[in-house]
Amino acid sequence: MKQWYEKLFENYGLKYDKEVFTQGTIGECDFIEKEIKFDKKKHIVDIGCGTGRHAIELSKRGYNVTGVDLSKTMLSRAREKAKKEEVKIDFRKQDARKLKFRNEFDLAMMICEGAFPLMETDEMNFQILQSASRSLKEKGKLIFTTLNGLFPLFHSVKDFLEKEAKDGNAIYDGISFDMMTFRDYTKASLIDDDEKKVEFECNERYYVPSEITWLLKSLNFKKVDIYGAKLGTFSRKDKLTTEDYEMLVIAEK
Repeated sequence: MKQWYEKLFENYGLKYDKEVFTQGTIGECDFIEKEIKFDKKKHIVDIGCGTGRHAIELSKRGYNVTGVDLSKTMLSRAREKAKKEEVKIDFRKQDARKLKFRNEFDLAMMICEGAFPLMETDEMNFQILQSASRSLKEKGKLIFTTLNGLFPLFHSVKDFLEKEAKDGNAIYDGISFDMMTFRDYTKASLIDDDEKKVEFECNERYYVPSEITWLLKSLNFKKVDIYGAKLGTFSRKDKLTTEDYEMLVIAEK
């Protein structure tokens, strides 16, 4: 049986690039460049790369990027875009929980919930962090965004998603947040690339900063910094607050 995230990305490569949350690529790549000090020798892995928007932009800037994703459709779209942009990127179909890399990359990134925290159990989400950690070199860095567990304690996730919705994007309904598990359960629908309506039930895990810090420290990351994640304008100056729907995590080995 396919999980909701597999159904979501089964035939959504074209329309995915029009979603509201995919419009911050340039600014996000600007931030990533600063974090690796503009060192073109750094080898980067984009985990849950989707249609390759970050991988392609960084490759255009001269970086060596490998992109991995679970969806054949998203990878096909990524390869088409990379060919059009005339950049060479190694796109691979892999499960983020079971990456085949060991001590290969200077930077691992998972932007816009590329893989973490979409899994159906906390153990599976942790496997993604483990896998990302194993892929890094001795002094590697991990940068990712994830849902901020502080947000639903003060705000309605339902109201937020309805406010952010745009014509042509996925529609979310029947949203409920479970305070015991920090997961939201949502009925969602979208019109796929073949103009067919697809419906599915999804759930995502929200994390509080102390959880993320503990998980990463248990994986031997020596330094963990957490900030608010604002679309297209990532910054170490943005202190995480209850107003941030997402958090930006920067961990160093």
